[in-house]
Amino acid sequence: MNIVRQLDEHLWREFIDGHPSSNIFHTPEMFQVLKQTAGHRPTLWAATGDEGQVLTLLLPVLITLKGGLLRYLTTRAIIYGSVLYDPGPLGREALAALLHAYTQKASRDVLFTELRNLSDLSAAQPILNECGFVYEDHLNYLIDIARSPEEILQSFSQSTRKQIRRGLRRGEMTIEEITTREQLSLCYDLLCQTYTSAQVPLADRSLFESAFDVLYPKGMARFVLARVGDSCVGTSIELLYKNSVYGWYGGVDRAYSRYNPGELLMWHILKWSAQNGYQVYDFGGAGKPDEEYGVRDFKAKFGGELVCYGRNVHVHAPALLRLSEWGYRLLRRWL
Repeated sequence: MNIVRQLDEHLWREFIDGHPSSNIFHTPEMFQVLKQTAGHRPTLWAATGDEGQVLTLLLPVLITLKGGLLRYLTTRAIIYGSVLYDPGPLGREALAALLHAYTQKASRDVLFTELRNLSDLSAAQPILNECGFVYEDHLNYLIDIARSPEEILQSFSQSTRKQIRRGLRRGEMTIEEITTREQLSLCYDLLCQTYTSAQVPLADRSLFESAFDVLYPKGMARFVLARVGDSCVGTSIELLYKNSVYGWYGGVDRAYSRYNPGELLMWHILKWSAQNGYQVYDFGGAGKPDEEYGVRDFKAKFGGELVCYGRNVHVHAPALLRLSEWGYRLLRRWL
């Protein structure tokens, strides 16, 4: 087998199109989006067989929060969607070889590498752990949307159904799809407000502009905006791939919480997804099981299946990581 850093796009697409566990973060389109995002540097690692067939695919994204001398303290690698590999014996061998090759190089570039698993990787855990990728529990909710909208609504909590029906009766909120690049500013401003309130860094505006330019024309992303009168009160961005819809980013203006913008937006998205033939809504994470997480409480109201595919983390520079975490906690106090 061979370890490569580039792939013919035809072979790349052939591998992910035929793999049942592939997700949107494995696509060349998402790679292009991240390539055009400030502070992000996507890289490609793959193992191929003697006939050139792809056996395993790894797409680490190097994310740097601060440049210059602080780059070494603020650069991490996130592998959105985790690793994709052929489940046969040769694929498992290729997975081990690829991870060993990657960690040797990554130890000079990033503090840690995190695999964000969007499917069950329990069969690969022995290999991941052997290569230094330690498993951590991390929850998520998956909603079955291969049903009628009414069946989906009935699976919500009783209080959530009441909020949605009351909001629909009042008709005070309208939800529209963003169709022009100029409207993205309205979306991004709401995201900034939400993430600042949560004291969590938000990706640069270029991520959303690139997603709109690359994904939206191909029907791989959907941007929606909720309004009360002339005021923008909520926004949500979903990614679309195969039979799945992925909750990517969302935000609401808390000053309009009495209108329940989060609940009405979620209902709109699930209803639209079901009516357009999608089968699964992936909420994009629900935190660690042993930590309180208000976002998980919100997502739980919509009747999805709670799963724990977890994450795998390889720490390349332990001492620098401890220093970086201390600096991050200090920064959050000032946000």
